Amino acid sequence: MLRTVREQAAGLTKDQRNAFVAAYLGWAMDAFDYFLVVLVYSEIADDFHVSLTDMAFLTTATLVMRPVGALLFGLWADRKGRRTPLMVDVAFYSVVGFACAFAPDYTVLLVLRLLYGIGMGGEWGLGAALAMEKIPADRRGFWSGLLQSGYSLGYLLAAIAFFGIEPAFGWRGLFAFSLVPALVALWVRTRVEESEVWEKSVQLNRTPAYQVFKNPAVLRRFVYLVALMTAFNWMSHGTQDIYPTFVKKGLGLSPDTAIAIAVVYNIGAIIGGMVLGAYSERLGRRRTIMIAAAAGLVVVPFFVLSSAVGRLMLSSFLMQLCVQGAWGVIPAHLTEMSPDTIRGFYPGVTYQLGNLVAALNLPIQEALAERHGYPAAMAWTVTPALALVIVLSAVGREAKGIRFGGTGAQVPSPAVADT
Repeated sequence: MLRTVREQAAGLTKDQRNAFVAAYLGWAMDAFDYFLVVLVYSEIADDFHVSLTDMAFLTTATLVMRPVGALLFGLWADRKGRRTPLMVDVAFYSVVGFACAFAPDYTVLLVLRLLYGIGMGGEWGLGAALAMEKIPADRRGFWSGLLQSGYSLGYLLAAIAFFGIEPAFGWRGLFAFSLVPALVALWVRTRVEESEVWEKSVQLNRTPAYQVFKNPAVLRRFVYLVALMTAFNWMSHGTQDIYPTFVKKGLGLSPDTAIAIAVVYNIGAIIGGMVLGAYSERLGRRRTIMIAAAAGLVVVPFFVLSSAVGRLMLSSFLMQLCVQGAWGVIPAHLTEMSPDTIRGFYPGVTYQLGNLVAALNLPIQEALAERHGYPAAMAWTVTPALALVIVLSAVGREAKGIRFGGTGAQVPSPAVADT
């Protein structure tokens, strides 16, 4: 296991490392700000005198706007390159996230989270495209897993910041602090060179996106990937977004205990993403996803029924090891399935359209929890999502190891054209 990880982790050039670090930090800071709401939305609800069900729509608002950001920034990146749109995107979501600290009421905060969703939606697709275009094809698995684990690192940093900042400065202090790491990510991004794959693709082929989509194989694959990302996002948000509230409100444990558990399961998520991402180079993208999701199904009863702190830590650690282990494959998988000329647009939009459907997850879970309790709410939403991830992965195709930039169009080959 360690040998597989070491082999794929070694030997990047300075530019490849810079591109990866920029994408990683940008995604981590996106997640940091997103999960601040998840960690403190019961406290915000008390301040603004709104219900938890209403507060859940703050995360829904962010998720709903992510496809808009993916579309706008993705089209820009395919026309003008990855570097400048990414820098503008980070600056935009940094300012909006900071402004959340000064929201006077629930309505203003909701509008700011809508705007934040645009920035968050633009970040992932562009960052993944830039990083995966620079990483050697035979090492994408590990770096894909590590890149996606930036999401878990952001959650982990949000949990740590909660411990250090919230007791002294409240939830507003957390949002104000989020400006600092986001600006660090922006500074790193200024050191990244443009994607050579994009430059070559532009020279070879300037076909606009709507023309590329006239290829039936490209369109079928797009629809399939949106369905896959819907299942993935439902699986991810279903196991994460409500969990701190389940621990605090459902089990009556302290906020500090809930955050400590969040730290533990995000460590599991980071490990899962890196290890299973690396092993997807041997096992294949789809098989790795199916193994991880099947293991998650086994963990579900333990995950939703545990009540002792030790069991909560272990079960949530194992669940996120599986869920984010499956997610670790996705940056490589989606970019490999994307035509060269629209790789800034294609992976981000498929991912975020899946998020759009999954945006209803938290309000549905909260509504179910009010009637049937948190264990039932999680079990009834997570189990079908894990099963659907397995089924969709089984019927799909993959393009592991494909070389980017060969023709500028990368029309699906017969081996992968079905989806």
